[in-house]
Amino acid sequence: MPVIASRGSQLALWQARWVSAQLTAAGHECRIEIIKTTGDKITDVPLAKVGSKGLFTKEIEEALLDGRADLAVHSLKDLPTELPQGLILAAVPEREDPRDAVVGKRLADLAIGAKVGTSSLRRSAQLRKLRPDLAVESVRGNLDTRLRKLDEGQYDAILLAAAGLKRLGWGARIAEILDPEVMCPAVGQGALAIETRTAGAGRDACAALDHLATRAAVIAERGVLAALGGGCQVPIGAHAIAADGRVRVQAVVASPDGSEMVRAESEGPAGEAEAVGRRLGAELLERGARRILDAVYP
Repeated sequence: MPVIASRGSQLALWQARWVSAQLTAAGHECRIEIIKTTGDKITDVPLAKVGSKGLFTKEIEEALLDGRADLAVHSLKDLPTELPQGLILAAVPEREDPRDAVVGKRLADLAIGAKVGTSSLRRSAQLRKLRPDLAVESVRGNLDTRLRKLDEGQYDAILLAAAGLKRLGWGARIAEILDPEVMCPAVGQGALAIETRTAGAGRDACAALDHLATRAAVIAERGVLAALGGGCQVPIGAHAIAADGRVRVQAVVASPDGSEMVRAESEGPAGEAEAVGRRLGAELLERGARRILDAVYP
């Protein structure tokens, strides 16, 4: 019986159970093993200040490598661009909504000085560019914890991934969904990553869950991130769409205070998605992103 490694949050377990159901329907009965990651243990510090890649994946990947698990289900945006030797991105199922969402009030309806919560340096940087008059503050915790803090009045609005809200049945709480041209999403946002060892039953069982257009899009986005040398906690956004054999990707790098922002886009064959993304990342560096990133992470 294949063992699926997952974090223990409500959203992570929803994702793992969804994959388990798909595999079970295909004749592969599964068991879910909950593993606590470094990121789960650090709850009182903004993630951007921790500065470590693999915060939500390291312990899970160790379980894959030592055979305690056969496959792992991640939010793809948590997965570093370089995987440990012996592991592979076996499948990327069809993506949920990749955009960011505002819960509480629409941005245009927030008063000057309104308090907005987000755990993401990428979101806070772009929000400060959009609305420099708002008070942007860190909010940590699982989705239900963040929503509770909003309901208690600690914030006037919070920014979250639309995908998580929709998956957990909280889509009705969304006040506004932000287009990628307004708030560029995180690399891989809304997509799941199924990681396995390079050889074995886990990889073979997952093959049917791979969605080619989603894979091409997220590979392009991860190409941008790889070229920029960033992990999931840097002020970088990238959003790609793959269709008709082509992939189009846009990306942004912003300073934490939103005062500087470099934005560009590119297009190319879907079969060369990673190269398309890497070229865009190199272009961003040339246009000023290198200076911004050096200032944030010297």
